[in-house]
Amino acid sequence: MVERDHGRQLADTVLDNLKYQHDWTELQILTHSPTNSELFMRPMVSGLPPRRLYVHPDDQIAMLKSSANPDGKILDTPEVEWVLPTHISEKWTLKKFAAVFDSLPAQLSAHPDRPKRIVLATIHGDSTIVYYLLHDGLVKPRQN
Repeated sequence: MVERDHGRQLADTVLDNLKYQHDWTELQILTHSPTNSELFMRPMVSGLPPRRLYVHPDDQIAMLKSSANPDGKILDTPEVEWVLPTHISEKWTLKKFAAVFDSLPAQLSAHPDRPKRIVLATIHGDSTIVYYLLHDGLVKPRQN
């Protein structure tokens, strides 16, 4: 019970930070997968950032090839992101991260697979929150 309360407090803190400091919308805290009612190992935050956080190198190339945008801007349509709230004092292993990815539902959008990355939100003792992109597996580097 204490672990669940701790996870919920972290999720509440991260949700408030994303909403009021980073202008995310459609935020919600989920304790169960919306597609199969599986219990997450800890509460997750999902939401829509104001702009896309990450574009895979293959997607960048495809967008550049297909873009007829005269000013040269890459489309910046945001997509729903999953955020894993953690505290700096917690010890995470690859096995635990793999379990988080395994528990995520398939995307309800154009991507039928589960998310290939999540946002890791690490809360420090002074309430600072640092965000990292955490990928499921290896991501090939961008070609120059």
